[in-house]
Amino acid sequence: MVSNVALKSRMIELGLTQEELARRMNDALDEITGRPGDVSDRTVRNLVSGKTRRPIGRTCVALERVFDCPVKDLGFSPPRTAVPPEDPVRRRTFITSATGTAAASFVPASRRVGAADVERLQDGLDHLTTLDDRRGGHSALEEAALAGAQLALRLQQSGVSERVRQRLFSVAADYTTRAAWSCIDDRRLDQAQQHLGRSMVFAGMAQDSAAQFSAWNQIAMLSRQRRRHTDAISAAQAAQALPITRRDPLFASLAHARLAIGHSNRNDRHTALRSLGYAEEALDKARPVSRPSWIGFYGPAELLAITAIVQQRLGLSAEAEASSHRALAITPDRYRRNRALSTVRLALAQLHQGDLDLACATASDVFSIMEGAEIPGRIRTELGDFHRSVQDHAPKSQQAAELTDRLRAKWS
Repeated sequence: MVSNVALKSRMIELGLTQEELARRMNDALDEITGRPGDVSDRTVRNLVSGKTRRPIGRTCVALERVFDCPVKDLGFSPPRTAVPPEDPVRRRTFITSATGTAAASFVPASRRVGAADVERLQDGLDHLTTLDDRRGGHSALEEAALAGAQLALRLQQSGVSERVRQRLFSVAADYTTRAAWSCIDDRRLDQAQQHLGRSMVFAGMAQDSAAQFSAWNQIAMLSRQRRRHTDAISAAQAAQALPITRRDPLFASLAHARLAIGHSNRNDRHTALRSLGYAEEALDKARPVSRPSWIGFYGPAELLAITAIVQQRLGLSAEAEASSHRALAITPDRYRRNRALSTVRLALAQLHQGDLDLACATASDVFSIMEGAEIPGRIRTELGDFHRSVQDHAPKSQQAAELTDRLRAKWS
């Protein structure tokens, strides 16, 4: 049984739990029929898990009312009256929908899976990337990504050409890496490590150096979170050695930036700043070309944010503050999580220069930036580090007490 990726993605988009979806479906039925609905938590579990593939009657009506779309766009087979029984186009599922989420589509058993089918899978991956930019990593996003990878792996076992098989392995690698990233951002590091191991295998089968780069990039980030700074440097160097890095200056720039962070964490000032210089030079050479959607986050704004991290690690707080301001000035609003992280780092740079009032006010902006979404584990960790720094600098101050109260209220 394959879980309904489309429904999960739409629930993520609307911020709905299974219990909340059941409540909304019952409210919709009450509005339509004038009688309370009887949708149970078990009904919704069956819808999400894939056990129910063709909702009928009141369940079908309620789903379409809540999500404002046909049930086929939610990954379900439509009611039998909607499609003639002899229609041959509903045999295998893969990722697509009108909004780019993972949804159900089908190909006849007599036709080989082709390039258009791979592109539908990639559309679903692009939508998950957009969700991550807005909300950050969380378990529901991880599950949706893993379901997409499972689907790509299942399709490559069908009658496909060697080229399509490799592309499907590449898509599976990208989905699995997306699941790993969701765990990294949510600070579930052991789970992320497992996903990255599988992703690297799929990327190798695909012979896709861009997918391999994505995995090495995240291994570098995971190693940094675990304070294994030598491993982080080795991962960035492995990314540097890939063909995609030699072909595309944007990838080369990101690899140099990761190296800069690794060297700064080992307090190697000269090498860290030199790597930042290389990253800037490479980024200046990058030109707009077709690239995987996952690397869309990287550009001048992200390099400035990374520069602020390196400068702060090296004790250059004034420079880190300036870089954070510059990063925030050009980071698009859709990258909410990235803006929130840069804001915490700006606050830390201000604190290390002795401006307690300004630093605490800046840190409080994070809650406004992430309003309406659960704050991912990585941001929570950064806020926790900032809070501990405030306690170290001025443990009995009013600002420290107010920040403590606010964090407790938000975390509860």
